[in-house]
Amino acid sequence: MDVFIQQLINGLSLGSIYALIALGYTMVYGIIRLINFAHGDVYMVGAYVGFWATTQGWGFLPALVLSMVVSAILGVVIERLAYRRLRNSPKIAVLITAIGVSFLLENGGVLALGAKIRTFPNVFPEVQYHFFNGAVVITNRQLVIMVVTTLLMLLLQYVVHKTKTGKAMRAVSHDTQAAMLMGINVDNTISATFAIGSALAAAAGVLVGIYYNAINPYMGIMPGLKAFVAAVVGGIGVIPGAFVGGISLGVIEALVSGYGQSLYRDAVAFALLIIILIVKPSGLFGSNVREKV
Repeated sequence: MDVFIQQLINGLSLGSIYALIALGYTMVYGIIRLINFAHGDVYMVGAYVGFWATTQGWGFLPALVLSMVVSAILGVVIERLAYRRLRNSPKIAVLITAIGVSFLLENGGVLALGAKIRTFPNVFPEVQYHFFNGAVVITNRQLVIMVVTTLLMLLLQYVVHKTKTGKAMRAVSHDTQAAMLMGINVDNTISATFAIGSALAAAAGVLVGIYYNAINPYMGIMPGLKAFVAAVVGGIGVIPGAFVGGISLGVIEALVSGYGQSLYRDAVAFALLIIILIVKPSGLFGSNVREKV
């Protein structure tokens, strides 16, 4: 039982990271029906911005905010330069472009920063909290990850449902042409969606840096793919679904690893994707393929 509780806690931490990245996938898909496979590499860029800020003596919160701002700008630039002109092109062209942008960011990172693993600064010393006579351990870094993820999720829900930008995003998601006729600037709304999704991915990158203390230019590949799995599991295009899907995937992986099958954790994640696509293609929270943000 103690092992189960410990792995559940570990899974919540890992799942929080997946959830933040998955939110960006599901927001972009909900607006323009695009799977942005470069999203995992925006997460990597966010981690490096946080790394630079902390090595300059910045605290955790300023580094987090700077990383989110820089990545938000990067997301807007990617949308305007790579995706906007292809908006009415065949889906395969946009998909290939997304993969190309992903390779560009990865290899650009290698050229600019080197391929070696960088050690993330120790932003705050690790503190462990022991429960059940030391059988269960929770660290302050795990608590930070879970708290920051929850706060960002709540903030996202507020933006989507209570602000003018959020209402515009939901309108564009439901019917782009009708939104244009109602005077909504669709281009700016889509750019705002990319900015918000990229900022959330950057937050995940910084949180991973402080938790694992290591970053590299290829760090966004596997988390990006697994976050896509999480988005599909929850129902891609559904914000609460992405959050639940990310948490669920993290818990499942942690349980698989905790019970001695760590070699199969990746296989289990992608097997889950196959099962969901066979049993319920719209995901746990999706009602149809055009589910809205």
